[in-house]
Amino acid sequence: MRQQVWLLFPIVFAVVGIVTAQRAPAPALAECGPQGDVEVICGARAPEDLELTPDGNRIIVAQFGRGAAAGTGLVLFDPDAQEFEDLPVRVDPRPTWGEAACVEPEGMALNPHGLSLATHPDGVVGLYVVNHNLRESIEMFEVAEAGGGWELIWRGCLAAGVAYNDLAMLPNGGFVGTRPTALQAPGANAFGGGNSGDVAVWTPESGEVALPDTASGFPNGVAVDPEGRFAYIAVWTGQGAIKYDLERRERVATIELGFMPDNLTWTADGRLLAAGIQGIGGDCGGVPCIQGFEVAEIDPETMNVRTVYRSEGGPSPISGVSVAIQLEDDVYVGSFQGDRLVRIDWTD
Repeated sequence: MRQQVWLLFPIVFAVVGIVTAQRAPAPALAECGPQGDVEVICGARAPEDLELTPDGNRIIVAQFGRGAAAGTGLVLFDPDAQEFEDLPVRVDPRPTWGEAACVEPEGMALNPHGLSLATHPDGVVGLYVVNHNLRESIEMFEVAEAGGGWELIWRGCLAAGVAYNDLAMLPNGGFVGTRPTALQAPGANAFGGGNSGDVAVWTPESGEVALPDTASGFPNGVAVDPEGRFAYIAVWTGQGAIKYDLERRERVATIELGFMPDNLTWTADGRLLAAGIQGIGGDCGGVPCIQGFEVAEIDPETMNVRTVYRSEGGPSPISGVSVAIQLEDDVYVGSFQGDRLVRIDWTD
């Protein structure tokens, strides 16, 4: 049943788009190529979440809802060539990854959603992937160099008790993950403003445990500091973010962002980037404005917020923004739908 719910996720946004268009016609998307202060890079397929390769030169892309029929849905983006290519995958399970009873998915056919890349306790770079195809699971890969490029080595997995949206790896090999519909009754309105989900932590020693004081309106993206002490949670329908102390198991701070933040990523200097669509209401009349978007920088210590980019007027360069990630002096923006990334120059 959970699989059916998540397969309908893109359809929900399609319906939202239709309602929005009826109330306030949305502008057409900008064409591919340079568009004023941004560059539209076409050729992607619903690039919902992004992670840098270990050398920081390329971007691993989770194509939301696109992998189930043809492999993992995980591709590599080369910013110099502006090309997307499949990431080769091989299977070599390790007992130190995931749960022993969890076996590799048939045909490695995934529906990827949230991603997290970090060093695994085995000493290699790991990539954890939220999967919605055939089963709700967390698929665990090693990211390894191969012939001058990169490959994924499937090492393990675990079956999820509740469907996850995003996750962040912990230094012990576990993860913190958002479960946006864990508290929501079947058929409830996701945009109703109440608490719909929570956040859980999984460790090899304790398994999956819901974290207290994390109930919120559609918890979405999540990031964890390198020490694994604090988690930062994007609250999508709540239009804000939470700082959470994983050691004391309590909320430290809650901030408002003024837009609907989706995924969170770390910048080179240790700050957070939050990206998402414009808020519910306003010109869109009670539903999300999926073509307007914002990118904000959050100081993880003070939780102060600074706007990096806000789309205003004219044809939108992208629709359904879900993530922004820094690569050198640029920020690349992805979305849960559509055919493009957007590159924003960010030299300050």
